[in-house]
Amino acid sequence: MARQELYPEVLNGRIYVAGGLLSPNTGYSAHFEAYDPAGDRWTRLATLPQARHHIALAAAGGLLYGIGGFSGGFPNWQAQPEVFVYDPAADRWRTGVPMAQPRAEGVTAAVDGKVYVFGGRVRASRDASHFNDHADTNLAEMFDTATGRWSRLPDAPTARNSAAGAVIGGKIYVVGGRQALKQPDGSLRQVNVPTLEVFDPAIRRWETRAPMPQAQGGLAAAAQGGRLFAFGGEQWVPEQKVFSESWVYDPQADRWSAAPPLPTARHGLGAAAIGNRIHVFGGALRVGGDAATDLHEVLVLAP
Repeated sequence: MARQELYPEVLNGRIYVAGGLLSPNTGYSAHFEAYDPAGDRWTRLATLPQARHHIALAAAGGLLYGIGGFSGGFPNWQAQPEVFVYDPAADRWRTGVPMAQPRAEGVTAAVDGKVYVFGGRVRASRDASHFNDHADTNLAEMFDTATGRWSRLPDAPTARNSAAGAVIGGKIYVVGGRQALKQPDGSLRQVNVPTLEVFDPAIRRWETRAPMPQAQGGLAAAAQGGRLFAFGGEQWVPEQKVFSESWVYDPQADRWSAAPPLPTARHGLGAAAIGNRIHVFGGALRVGGDAATDLHEVLVLAP
């Protein structure tokens, strides 16, 4: 299905992706599917309990956790607090423990059986039901799958939305994204940020690393071979554009370099690594919420 605003996850050698924004962007989906690289095939699975876009997946304890996201078609978006839990063995969803407050467009990752959620957008008022009724946050939270409880962590240094992240060596890397800056007339100015921040769950501490060479929002990221790869994205100011540029970050050298660009520029896409291949799929071909694609491209790296 052609869709954008995807936050996929890998579990047991398969790539899972849930929900998404359709074209036109007044539509959104409960669609859920998995890609099996061994058979080069996508398979449709049990649909989400509720349709969502910007819903993020994280794998822990053999289960998938679908975190937050928006309900509603543009511009009537409303961040949601629900967590849905998927059991691959039964192909079944159940309702999990919700977040303390609704959230979407954040970065989600799992380390040692704990699910982490950083940044994104939260409701600026209890009844927020419009895209502009939300605000960027630097809120950091953790869900312990063993105890079934959420807890607050040290705030991220930067409040932002539409960033991307991946886990390397037990640390969570959060890169890129943008800030929605409210203007005097009530409109939002979407400004990309190149910032790279790393959270160490073992000591619950943030560290700021070398920024991306180019600020890209609505990008995708994946870790492979101890390195962080970042793909695509979009820009609203000073001019609207969709990126094909891709980058690779070496944590040992704290250095970015260019990676092979996407054959097809897009934003709101998903990325996931299995073996020496990084799969990049979905997204939108134009700035904004339309022109969703079902395109699936693969970056093959040296073994």
